[in-house]
Amino acid sequence: MLGASFDTPADNAAFKEAVEFPFPLLSDPDKAVGTTYGVLRDPDEPFADFPKRLSFLVAPDGNVARVYEVDDPAGHAAAVIADLAAEQR
Repeated sequence: MLGASFDTPADNAAFKEAVEFPFPLLSDPDKAVGTTYGVLRDPDEPFADFPKRLSFLVAPDGNVARVYEVDDPAGHAAAVIADLAAEQR
């Protein structure tokens, strides 16, 4: 599991420490990776400077198997775990 944001490495390190985030947190301040993965918002949207809250399930071959819009952070893990189990069948 990895997290990513448009914040600087220093900002991510501070966030990781403040909330005891247990996973590596990657920085994409130039938004190059975010552009590739389609997480940029339209400039006229609210919170246009922040990425869309999406997560990606990457298959063992390195391809994206599923993309999730994370509307319910509390229930999101269960959905991913169910999809992981289905992928392993």
